[in-house]
Amino acid sequence: MKKITIMTLIFVLTLSMFALPAGAVGNGPNYNGNETIKGERLTSNEDLLADVQRAAERSDNIEVEIIGQSVKGRDIPLVKFGNNPDNPTILFLTQQHGNEVMITEGALNVIKGLSNNNKHNRELAEAVNVFFVPRLNPDGAVGDVNFDLSDHVAGGIATRTNANNVDLNRDHNTLAEPETYALHHNVLRAYDIDYLVDFHHQGARSGIDGKLVSGSILYPTNEGVDPEVVEMSKQLGSVMYDAVEKRGFGLLGKYNGGSANTIARNGLAYEYDIATLLFEMRGMIDHSNPNQVLGQKSNGYLIQQAVISMEAAINAIADASINEADITFWDELEVQRFMGEEETE
Repeated sequence: MKKITIMTLIFVLTLSMFALPAGAVGNGPNYNGNETIKGERLTSNEDLLADVQRAAERSDNIEVEIIGQSVKGRDIPLVKFGNNPDNPTILFLTQQHGNEVMITEGALNVIKGLSNNNKHNRELAEAVNVFFVPRLNPDGAVGDVNFDLSDHVAGGIATRTNANNVDLNRDHNTLAEPETYALHHNVLRAYDIDYLVDFHHQGARSGIDGKLVSGSILYPTNEGVDPEVVEMSKQLGSVMYDAVEKRGFGLLGKYNGGSANTIARNGLAYEYDIATLLFEMRGMIDHSNPNQVLGQKSNGYLIQQAVISMEAAINAIADASINEADITFWDELEVQRFMGEEETE
């Protein structure tokens, strides 16, 4: 792992457009069977590519690289803010599952913030590399798949798996799908990644102490992962947990996850010695099970939670405060219980 130059940086992203009252997260509306869930306000694949290219054109520090194509031939971008091999690198991975979309909207907002050529961002680029794969599953994101989605509650506007009906987060060993092959060969093996946050959405009915959570987190739990990598993963989780909790509207639990290396949280930490954190947001945009779907009125707070947590991780790595993060909170963090049906990463 690289040594991190200690710098005191202030990195402020504009969040006013997502401002919400305290207590909003965790208690947002559930899908009740009568609500129309629309995808028009979400970023399309075409707009996503245009947005990240626009950010690259605007910024002196952002580059966009196409790392591969999906089953249906859609481009998969890698967005790179800074690319100094002497600096630590964090990768935000979103939308392995096509129906988990608000994390991608959050990532796009962070990318937009980083595209400003202001003093803060110039200093940031001198201290840390920030990479994004903002949509690994573009086919599933628009429901363009080779199987029937008529059982999905929102009409199949998005689905979990790729066009071949393969769960990409179960393909990190075989790399049989073009999306995971591109991620491993053109990102994870091409760059020296120190930290990775694997963002997902879980079902809408998980809670702790009888309260619905806004999300959950977990570090690698496979016994083969280097203990130093596990500790760094816990530090990453500490930083992101504190950032959400301090804002007063989030409630995070501990994800009840397994130890299999086929999933990113364990497999990438084991294979590449990357400090890896799973961060699950509440609810999905579409699913065959209504308990997994969250009402679209909750979109704003989920995007804000994504932005806050990403911002915190970037800052902590840039100024090296992540190395002092208190990981003892993990011992007390309550494992969420399923008030509906069990989620899977």
